[in-house]
Amino acid sequence: MLLALALVAAVTAFTATVPLLRDWFDLRVYHGAVDSWVHHGGRLYDYRVPGTTYGFTYPPFAALAMLPMSLLGLRATIVVALLLDLVALAAVLRILVGPGWRGHGWYGCVLGACALALFEPLRDTFSFGQVNILLLALVLADAWLLANGRARWAGVGIGIAAAVKLTPALFIGLLLLARRWRAAAVASAVTAAATALAARAAPDASRFYWTEALWDTNRVGRLDYVSNQSLQGILARLGVADRPVWAVAVLLTLCVWAFRTRRAVVAGEWTTAFALTALTACLVSPITWVHHLVWLLPSFAVLVRTGHPRIAGALYAVLCTSVVWLWFDDASGVDGFLGGNTYTWITLGLLLWLPAGQLPAERARLRRTATARAPAPSPAAPAITPVAGHAAPPSGGFGATAAGTAAGWAAGPAAGRAAGLTRGASSEPTGSTRPSASNPQSSSSRASSYTAKPPPA
Repeated sequence: MLLALALVAAVTAFTATVPLLRDWFDLRVYHGAVDSWVHHGGRLYDYRVPGTTYGFTYPPFAALAMLPMSLLGLRATIVVALLLDLVALAAVLRILVGPGWRGHGWYGCVLGACALALFEPLRDTFSFGQVNILLLALVLADAWLLANGRARWAGVGIGIAAAVKLTPALFIGLLLLARRWRAAAVASAVTAAATALAARAAPDASRFYWTEALWDTNRVGRLDYVSNQSLQGILARLGVADRPVWAVAVLLTLCVWAFRTRRAVVAGEWTTAFALTALTACLVSPITWVHHLVWLLPSFAVLVRTGHPRIAGALYAVLCTSVVWLWFDDASGVDGFLGGNTYTWITLGLLLWLPAGQLPAERARLRRTATARAPAPSPAAPAITPVAGHAAPPSGGFGATAAGTAAGWAAGPAAGRAAGLTRGASSEPTGSTRPSASNPQSSSSRASSYTAKPPPA
């Protein structure tokens, strides 16, 4: 208890004094723009925060979703936004970690809360009053529905998120890669319907956004600002202003994403496929501020789940340091190129090396190798017979459930259950190196899918 209290006090003192506190700047943009639009007859995209050049930059549907702000004062809006962010963060953690968090007890929960409080993207999300954690929760809800065979409403969360902010639209591409045609159609239809609703409710604002504001990146901020941790940010800090160069970099990144995501889909690694898509969205977006990197949280969950907690801890620690701000004034030179883009290098490295399952040929080869090396059965050993239609129970949250439905992406829940009876531990990226007794996703957990016939007396 004393250690926990001391740690909480230290983290509270650090976050209150050392990092830059953003004074809910983005939330003040949202509240001011909606208030001016509703109560003072102003145009949505003409509003500027007093003393700045910054105004509303999201699609008109985002403003419609924020209309309740017009009924509240700024302070009440801040309180409501903080509560919504906390609820969304709890939902994200519940989906990524599953019910296994209870096994760590209250002390483990305190340590986790302190670690989250130190994570700079999350810290800035709360301090700015940003919406990214809410959008992450929406998209992850769809991921949970798909992984648990409840695909009827899957796609709604992605569709709403894409209507509020454009970058989550890449997850529709993920659904297409996974051949989840219904979910992709639902997501597309929800996005189109939300956009059409906004066009009907605010035709002038919609016309201005889609014809002018969308293409004016100066409305959002300078591309070379050190907080822009995207591929475009790197090029801008290098002084490369040619759009074709950026387009080539984006195309190459999307090719890597498609290859690695398809590989994860074939292996049934839904969490990994989702994490790779989130990483790619951060890289290809023209502007990815530091607080947008809350989309990296699924990648850390994948690293821990696949047996790389030290790598996850090291990268997470770097993202807690605010190291890129050392080059706030001058990001030139080799040190600026390496240090000022640190978060982008982490995002790119995760896209390239995040464990993404194995191709079918590799899994088949590993199964044949395991079969060839397995000892012959003992005459005294009990005979094992499969129970038809019986699938192994899920042992964890979102990640564990997805790992047990390897074929679910391409062929639906029934095929996923069938695949769960034949897949071995080698279908996990690190399955062959883990002790089967301690791995909830190894073949030992699937042993419950079989019934042993006792030897005759």
